[in-house]
Amino acid sequence: MPGPPPAPAPTATSVASVPAVSSPVPSASADPTRWGRADDDGTIHLVTSEGERVIGSFQAGTPAEGLEHFARRFDDLVTEAEVVASRIEAGGDTKAALSSAKTLRDGLDEAHVVGDVPALRARLDDLMGQAEAGVAAARADRDRQRADAVARKEALAVEAEKMAEDSTQWKQAGDRYKQILDEWRAIKGVDRKTDEALWKRFSRAREAFNRRRGSHFADLDRQRLTAKSRKEELVVEAESLTESDEWSATAQRYRDLMTEWKAAGRAHRDADDALWARFRGAQDAFFARRNAVFAERDAEFAANGEAKRNLLAEAEKIDLSDPDGARAALRGIQARWEEIGKVPRDDVRALEGRLRTVETQVANAAQAQWRRTDPEAQARVEQFRAKVTQFEEQAAKAEAAGDARRAEKARAQAAQWREWSETAEQAVDQR
Repeated sequence: MPGPPPAPAPTATSVASVPAVSSPVPSASADPTRWGRADDDGTIHLVTSEGERVIGSFQAGTPAEGLEHFARRFDDLVTEAEVVASRIEAGGDTKAALSSAKTLRDGLDEAHVVGDVPALRARLDDLMGQAEAGVAAARADRDRQRADAVARKEALAVEAEKMAEDSTQWKQAGDRYKQILDEWRAIKGVDRKTDEALWKRFSRAREAFNRRRGSHFADLDRQRLTAKSRKEELVVEAESLTESDEWSATAQRYRDLMTEWKAAGRAHRDADDALWARFRGAQDAFFARRNAVFAERDAEFAANGEAKRNLLAEAEKIDLSDPDGARAALRGIQARWEEIGKVPRDDVRALEGRLRTVETQVANAAQAQWRRTDPEAQARVEQFRAKVTQFEEQAAKAEAAGDARRAEKARAQAAQWREWSETAEQAVDQR
C-alpha cells in the first residue's frame, strides 16, 4: 500500500504570506503536537477523537519541523475561513463567500493539515449559514428591487396609456413622453420578459398618442386653411367698402364683418397676421374718412348752433306790445332759422324749446290784442256801461224830486249793472 504523498518543502514566502488573524478556531502552529504526531521516518498523523489519519510525509527536515509545516497549513485554512468571515461581515458578495466556505469545508476530509479540524468544520458551517442568510437576503433585496423597478415601469406605462387616451396638451404630453423614456432607461433590474411586455405597452401608448396628435394637427391644418379662405373673402369685402359714403350702414357692416372674422377661427399665424393687417387697414381707412366727414359736419353744425343762438337772442327781444310787428319780426326770424340748417344733436331740444317759447309769447300777445278789440265784446261792455249811466241819472232825478224810494231802487239797479259791466270788461281782458 502506497504511503501518503510527501509534503512540499516549506518556503519563506508561503510562511510569511499568511497573516495573523483572530478566529474562534485555535491556532495549530502554537502547539502542533496537540493535534498530530510525526513518525521518525517523517510520516505525519492527524490525531482526532475518532482516531488517527495519515495526512502526509515530510522529508525536508526533522519530524517536528514536518509537524509544524502541516500545522501552518491548517492555520492557512483558518485564515482563509476568516477572510470569508470578514467579507460576510463587510456585506460583500455573499454568494462568492458561500462558495468559498463550501469549498473549504468540502476539502477538510482530505486536507493535508494538522489542527482542530472539527472546530474549523464547525466554523465553516457557521459561515456557510451566515452566507446562505446573506444570499437569501440579497435575493430578497433583488426581488424587492425588481418589484420596485417593475412597479415604476408599470406606473410609467399606465401614465403613458392615460395620456394616449385623453390628453390634449400636445406639447406638454409630448415632452412628458420623452421624460418617461429617459426614466424608463434609468430603471434596471427588471427581467427580460416582463420588461419587454411593459415596453410594448409603453410603445403602443406612445404610438397611439402620436397618431392622435397627428390627426389633431391635420384637422387643425384643414381648419386653418378653411379659416384662411373665409378671411380672405372678408378682407376683400372690407376693402371694397372703404370708399362707401353710406356711413351708418357701412359701419354696421364692418361690425358684422368683425363678428364673422372671429367666428372664422384662426389661420396659420403668418397668414392670419397678414390678413388681419389688411382687414384692419380697410376698416381704419373707412372710419378715418367717416370721422373726417363727421368732424367737418360737426364744425358746420356747431356754427349753425351759434347762429341760431344769435337769432334767439334777437327773437327774445321782440316787442310784444305791438303784436302785428311782433308777428312780422318772428316770421323773418323763422325764415332765417330754417335757412341756417342743422345743429349738434345735443343742442336741438334746447334751441327749439327757446324758439317755441318766443312763438308762444308772440301768439299770446296777438290773442290778447284780438280779445281787446273784439267788436261784439266791446259792444256788450258799452251796453252795460250805458245801463249804469241810465240808472244813475234816474236815481239823481228821483232824489231831486224827493222820491227817496225810487232813487234807492235806481241806485241798486245801477250797482247791479256796474257789476255786470266790470265782469264783461274782465272777460274781454282775459280772452
